[in-house]
Amino acid sequence: MFRIRRLFDDTTPANREALAQVQEILRAQLPGLDPADIAKIPAALRDPLKYRFRSVLFVAEDGRERVRGFALLLHAPDLRFCLLDYLATAPGITGGGIGGALYQRVREEAAALGVVGLFFEALPDDPALCRDAATLEQNAARLRFYERYGARPIAGTAYETPVRPGDDCPPYLVFDDLGSGEPLSAQSARTIVRAILERKYAKLCPRSYVDRVVDSFRDDPVRLRPPRYRTRRPAPAPANGGAVPLIVNDRHNIHHVRERGYVESPVRVDAILRELERTGLFVRVRATHFGEQHIRAVHDPAFVEYLKKACEAAPEGKSVYPYVFPIRNPQRPPKDLSLRAGYFCIDTFTPIHRNAYPAAAAAVDCALTGAERLVAGARLAYALVRPPGHHAERRAFGGFCYFNSTAVAAHYLSRYGRTAVLDVDYHHGNGTQDIFYERGDVLTVSLHGHPRYTYPYFSGFDDERGRGAGEGANLNLPLPEGIDGARYREALERALGRIRRFRPAWLVVALGLDTAKGDPTGSWLLGARDFQENGRRIAALGLPTLVVQEGGYRTRSIGVNARHFFLGLTGAAAGVRGTHD
Repeated sequence: MFRIRRLFDDTTPANREALAQVQEILRAQLPGLDPADIAKIPAALRDPLKYRFRSVLFVAEDGRERVRGFALLLHAPDLRFCLLDYLATAPGITGGGIGGALYQRVREEAAALGVVGLFFEALPDDPALCRDAATLEQNAARLRFYERYGARPIAGTAYETPVRPGDDCPPYLVFDDLGSGEPLSAQSARTIVRAILERKYAKLCPRSYVDRVVDSFRDDPVRLRPPRYRTRRPAPAPANGGAVPLIVNDRHNIHHVRERGYVESPVRVDAILRELERTGLFVRVRATHFGEQHIRAVHDPAFVEYLKKACEAAPEGKSVYPYVFPIRNPQRPPKDLSLRAGYFCIDTFTPIHRNAYPAAAAAVDCALTGAERLVAGARLAYALVRPPGHHAERRAFGGFCYFNSTAVAAHYLSRYGRTAVLDVDYHHGNGTQDIFYERGDVLTVSLHGHPRYTYPYFSGFDDERGRGAGEGANLNLPLPEGIDGARYREALERALGRIRRFRPAWLVVALGLDTAKGDPTGSWLLGARDFQENGRRIAALGLPTLVVQEGGYRTRSIGVNARHFFLGLTGAAAGVRGTHD
């Protein structure tokens, strides 16, 4: 088993180790490669403008995070093409589908970038160009592999002319239309070929050689070599990168508190799902069970253990509400679990009952599954969960929240790059702030009702900026009552500007839909079109984004508002089912 994930930089230990393994594979598999080209890969990821290509690196890792193969894709956004620079597996790796999975992932990324096609070099399978029989056989096997995807060498040009006369095995230039069926014009081909030769091979190819090769692209449209190998062609790369993974907590409805006035009810999820189905944007994904260690990574183990035992001991069908809040003397906690709740709860309206723990743990699994999809290369994922989580602190529950799914997912992603959390719930995400307050690798930004009049009342002031290593990595934007969409977007732009300056690899959005007009827990006036515009502005960050559901309690409008938010976030406002109410 292996997974494919994208490396954005070398800022974390996990990424640095993976990059070192990539470089080792290159040294082993391509011993003639210039060491400088291997050494510059980390810098190319950090500073794409320096090399005139945007580098996209995918690695295939086994369960022990050993790199079994990788693909390095170069994107030229100015000319709308992609060049596959390297695709290689570790020494001794044969079969197992790693090469195919990496190439298909590259095709999906190129299709999502909206390029005219994917180009790469492949050594020839023609005896007139390659004298060694063993090498010729290997080259033929590679070209047979790529032909399965419809990728074939461009014919009738001088691209395979050696730079130095007499050199053996000059490469073909191979073109993959990504299943579009669109021909490549001669003008586009000449521009792209010049860019490849000048940007990638400037030190090797003299100007006269470049001009000669470029001028040889005269067929319009460009001709591809006829299929040479009888293989079954895989499906085309999906347009727009495929559907958005939607992970729903299928255990959320076991957490149903029926007391009057408890607005955090199962109907919230059902209302959202009904509206999302109208868009055709999502594909349901089953949650993976990740284990309690991920919860304990952000929550105090004593708190986790208490909540588990207290829920197990709760009477069947009964809810236990905290009602005693003793001074925290850890040496003499009350023996009764219900009395001890005050050690770990921040309010009197979030109950303990038998199903609270399993429902909250399942919500965490959903958020982690979405995070894992991002690590594997998805641009967007949505964990539609309840109970919510952003009020759960390191050692306390409250505000309908038990475990902080948003924080668990952000911590997981931070292993693979700097992570930003944007909390757009009406109420301050005190739990997320508490968990990351002394960390500088996770930026927490929250827009919320001012704590002078909004729960949780004690947290969310604008002078709370972080502590120690986290100094400056927490931004609170408390806002007055009664604001409309325009006033909200002024604050949202401040939040997005701070995220841009942080330059994260990942974004986690704590999506509260309780900012809507008429929500029973809020006072703001946002409508469906405001949610759509907010989604569009968040999408403009261009970051791989995990959305985790938090609040939102007006069931008459919550689904419509969720639908519009995702229409904006995906840029799918035109031509998608259900865009008009």
